Amino acid sequence: MQSPIKYLSHKGWHQTAIIAIIGGIYILGSQILNFDNLNGLLAVPKAFAWLGVNFKPTAHSMQYFPRIWQKLIQTVLLAISSTMVAAIIAIFVALLGSKVTGINGFVQTIVRAIASFFRNIPLVAWSMILLFSFKQSDFTGFLALLLMSVGYLIRAFMEIIEDEASETMLALKATGASYFQVIFQAVLPQILPSILSWILYMIENNVRDATLVGILTGTGIGFIFDIYYKSFRFDAAGMTVLAIIFVVIALETISNQIRKVIL
Repeated sequence: MQSPIKYLSHKGWHQTAIIAIIGGIYILGSQILNFDNLNGLLAVPKAFAWLGVNFKPTAHSMQYFPRIWQKLIQTVLLAISSTMVAAIIAIFVALLGSKVTGINGFVQTIVRAIASFFRNIPLVAWSMILLFSFKQSDFTGFLALLLMSVGYLIRAFMEIIEDEASETMLALKATGASYFQVIFQAVLPQILPSILSWILYMIENNVRDATLVGILTGTGIGFIFDIYYKSFRFDAAGMTVLAIIFVVIALETISNQIRKVIL
């Protein structure tokens, strides 16, 4: 049996080797890209100082606030609607793909492949692909958020079902309950709190991602920020950023309070 001292020493060497490899990759990458690490580090305080001076909202930028607020509400509603539609699709698909509630192995494999496909395509890629088909519109942003959310929620819901409902499924099957009785009267009520928690998380995440989607698809708060930034109205851009931060923090606070109640 290996002594604890030798085990810790062996583990320490592994960690040191991993850190050395990561450091070596970083140094090699810096050399290939001709990146000056010292100047890059010294530029960070200057960058924050520039942001503090130029992105500070002024009395003049208050005239943009009504438009910023309107687009921000539009962005939040877009994120909520895409998440809710994705959740409805994901729960039924997850029931088919779960090892506990799935119909057969072939369907489970197909569902897991679909979830992996949608989840592993970046949001930026979805936005650009859909932009060519649907042009600049709110529907393009909605679809981009929807497709990415579906992939994540299918995977999350399948894991919830397998972790929380497997024993219930087996017990009720043994009593002679039908498949649909088990699903709608036992499985769904049992996993509902965890599902709601994931939906709240995805809403928070999609509100943040909707800003980037807006820049790419020409909609919502992201488009307004892009206009202000490119037209050098940095005070208005700064107010837009502050409004986004305020809404994200408010949504996260509300979400945390709801989780405390349902979990």
